[in-house]
Amino acid sequence: MTLARSAAQNVPATPSLDRPGLAILLVLCTTLMFVTMDATAKLLTQTGMAPEAIITIRFSIVATVVLCLVLYHWKDRPLATTKPRLHVLRGVLQIGAATAFVYGVRSLPLETATSISFVSPLFITALSVPFLKEKVGPRRWAAVVLGFCGVLLILRPGSDSFQWAMLLPMLASFLWANTIIITRAMRNTEKALTVLAWSTYAGFAAVLPFGISSFVWPNTEQWLLLFALAACHLAAQSLVIRAYMMASASVLAPFSYSSLVWATLFGLMIWGSIPDAMTAAGALVLAGAGLYVWWRERRLADGAE
Repeated sequence: MTLARSAAQNVPATPSLDRPGLAILLVLCTTLMFVTMDATAKLLTQTGMAPEAIITIRFSIVATVVLCLVLYHWKDRPLATTKPRLHVLRGVLQIGAATAFVYGVRSLPLETATSISFVSPLFITALSVPFLKEKVGPRRWAAVVLGFCGVLLILRPGSDSFQWAMLLPMLASFLWANTIIITRAMRNTEKALTVLAWSTYAGFAAVLPFGISSFVWPNTEQWLLLFALAACHLAAQSLVIRAYMMASASVLAPFSYSSLVWATLFGLMIWGSIPDAMTAAGALVLAGAGLYVWWRERRLADGAE
């Protein structure tokens, strides 16, 4: 799931925290981890596991690792926070995004689901107006509209190629966009481990009842895939939290689109699939719209009209 511009730019930047070069590298690693995680989840669904069971086991493994980290850093009070509600909300949104995307990728080619997820930065732009009171000019609104036209090229509603499962990556992108907003909003007050721990446990608590109801003991192959999935999850979440605390999401946005390259390579190597012409065109339109939003915000930040 792609990452993009944070909508918390009205929070003053802290120069000592800004390390854009390292943040860009972390985002590139994050996109690879996320696509690896999505590909592994798709493989697990093909073994017959229910998506909510996959998410529950994945979060139980991650929660165990996070508990070890929390205990190791206990003297630093890693669970201390003044924003527990934001943490819980982030965790619930995160688990919702993960579950929706796994349901979507179960039925869709990996590259198609990844292409649809490029709508995330456009969601953030639109949501920044009512929730963060940001001003979005007509040019950026035009980019948002153009981006949603790109989504329509991929979805092609009313055609034989349309599947209802295509709406699930859109839902996942909407939920994930909100987690990015929350992450950026907490950059000056919360530690990375604090965000990771609270989000992990809140999300795990939210999905646990659904996972128990669909649980079947995994076989050896499934356990190996589940541990790989959990490792990618832990690495990706840790990296994305640190990246968005080191630099503005408007700086990092262009590098998030590398996920389509990884998804296409995984799809070709594992399933022998490649995006069709309309999906590729829609992905390019979406990426172009997102990059324009990024470019426009950089211009505005530099004082240009």
